[in-house]
Amino acid sequence: MEANTQTAGNVSIRALATEAVHAGREDLAELGLHAAPIDLSTTYPSRDSRGEAARIDAFAAEGVLDDGPPVYARLGNPTVARFETALARLEGTESAVAFASGMAALTAVLLVRGSAGLRHVVAVRPLYGCSDHMLTAGLLGTEVTWVDRWDGAEELGRAVADAVRPDTGLVMVESPANPTLAELDLAAVAEACGEVPLLADNTFATPVLQRPALSGARLVLHSATKYLGGHGDVLGGVVACDEEFARQLRQVRFATGGVLHPLAGYLLLRGLATLPVRVRAASATAAELARRLATDPRVERVHYPPIGGAMVAFEVHGDPHEVTAGVRLITPAVSLGSVDSLIQHPASISHRVVDAGDRHSSGVSDRLLRMSCGLEDVEDLWSDLDRALGPVSVPPAGGERPEPRGHASRRTAGAS
Repeated sequence: MEANTQTAGNVSIRALATEAVHAGREDLAELGLHAAPIDLSTTYPSRDSRGEAARIDAFAAEGVLDDGPPVYARLGNPTVARFETALARLEGTESAVAFASGMAALTAVLLVRGSAGLRHVVAVRPLYGCSDHMLTAGLLGTEVTWVDRWDGAEELGRAVADAVRPDTGLVMVESPANPTLAELDLAAVAEACGEVPLLADNTFATPVLQRPALSGARLVLHSATKYLGGHGDVLGGVVACDEEFARQLRQVRFATGGVLHPLAGYLLLRGLATLPVRVRAASATAAELARRLATDPRVERVHYPPIGGAMVAFEVHGDPHEVTAGVRLITPAVSLGSVDSLIQHPASISHRVVDAGDRHSSGVSDRLLRMSCGLEDVEDLWSDLDRALGPVSVPPAGGERPEPRGHASRRTAGAS
């Protein structure tokens, strides 16, 4: 499944693949360039100090940056701005604001809402482990009400609506979720939010598979480190949103200094050009691996969302640590979305900071493994997984193989 061509606040008649290649680069031919330039300046000369003062006043008051020459790299950078423009086009929002990491981006959103006295957050588990930890620990003075995923959109919407308070500043969801790949109905949740902004973490799906803004999410969060960069060599985060919220985010970014480096902005812009091709190819591999794992007697359950994507999660009957230690082609490491395949044990690494009881209640079992499929040949990946999973146990003599516990749920699943 691929996201629609039409966008929300940033309407385009061009196909997603075309936007991915050309957005943020429309002026290059006019500039006499083919590749986007990298502006590494930290400061910019100006002899009009009165004019600079007026521009800084406007930014301090409203977060407005005009089209004039840059002032200082913490206010904005031309290379980073190209990536922001392109990502906004792909997500169908008016604007996007880039940060040094995905967690820096989430921090800025929470600070914007907290500065308005709206420190309460409603969040649906599971989320990325560090996002969960930030909210639970109240590190930014936030208070969180957790909502478990429900079987139906109506039940989940009712639970979210019941959790919203007068001081609620944000509702946060991730779909597909990290690491169980559970999906939820974004439109139903957005309706349940009322006037409270919905933030949807779209890191796993990317705008290739879904555009949360079309379903009513005001804020779309990405760990740009993952699929947007796509090569495991750049750290970044970005929030796609309306211009009003973007102005507030820019003010927080300027004050806190969580800026994206220009070289990272260049790499992310370059990564967007191949995003649709990479996601489609890796998704085909993931779907095939999910199919094979779902019928493997060494695997208790497979999680692969109906929306598709390049992530597969599966629970093994044996020791998950032996699987991560046994792979040779697949890299046993955190992160995801690279051209090479990665596998990790969430209970030990990405979700270790989440309380064990909360992990288990949200479907993150101790035997769950999360795999990010890359661009290798599917047969080579399966050979590596097959070897790492170990030998198939021999059935008792004179009888059928005993049915493993949880066999009824040993299938591809969109929810935990």
